[in-house]
Amino acid sequence: MSLESQAKRLGSVTGKLVSEEGLMSLVEHLTELRRRLIYVLIVLVLALVGGLVIAKPTYQFLLNQKPASGKLVLHTFSFWDGIGIYMQIAFVLAFVITIPFIVFQLWLFVKPALHPHEQRSTLKYVPFALMMALLGLAFAYFVVFPLAFNFTRSVSQSLGLEETFGVVQYFEFMFGIIIPITLLFELPLLIMFLTAIRIVNPIRLKKMRRLAYFIMSVIGVMITPPDFISDILVIIPLIVLYEISVWMSNSVYKKQLVKDAEWKTQAETSE
Repeated sequence: MSLESQAKRLGSVTGKLVSEEGLMSLVEHLTELRRRLIYVLIVLVLALVGGLVIAKPTYQFLLNQKPASGKLVLHTFSFWDGIGIYMQIAFVLAFVITIPFIVFQLWLFVKPALHPHEQRSTLKYVPFALMMALLGLAFAYFVVFPLAFNFTRSVSQSLGLEETFGVVQYFEFMFGIIIPITLLFELPLLIMFLTAIRIVNPIRLKKMRRLAYFIMSVIGVMITPPDFISDILVIIPLIVLYEISVWMSNSVYKKQLVKDAEWKTQAETSE
């Protein structure tokens, strides 16, 4: 068999395996995803500029709240500490502000694959993204962070250690608790969205319940002091969040079944 005939045969086989339409569809999806990511980055940069404007009053607010309440004297150990903290606070503020826009861009990305009623039902999740983020932020800062902070101080005092707090270490400790919990509070919203676009369903979530509880417990232990009370105070809300996610997923799933049954009935009638 000549090289030319072999090449033609290989080309025909390849054409059967990968259609031109499917390849173009993949390229178009990647292009659309890149465009959405660029939009998110642009908004994040703009929000970062706004975050830099309000970073100083936010810094003062955080220091005036418990557990600090004027009892802490924060120190810098390098020339870049002040600038670093300024940027960290600005970035956290920008990220929280950008969360609804990220959800909106995600909705626009999956919108072509959704039915009209699914498009309407998933769009309403966008404003709730900011609400859940703020709720998680408040829970992390006013409940979890004081527990962890006061526990670590009590251990230092029991060991007779002289406390000298660096501003970088203080805020890294704070953000290391606040950011993960804030993101976890988006879980019910994320599960509802994934259910609405038929990626997950309550049946699968119920089967994963034991694994989910274990993961929530590990996260709770990691971000809290090593005492039973603090662990329970964080693990229980995280588990409740998962159960709320399952309940919301079940609500969305039942509506999907009703809509599917209506479509099936209409299709059979039209035939």
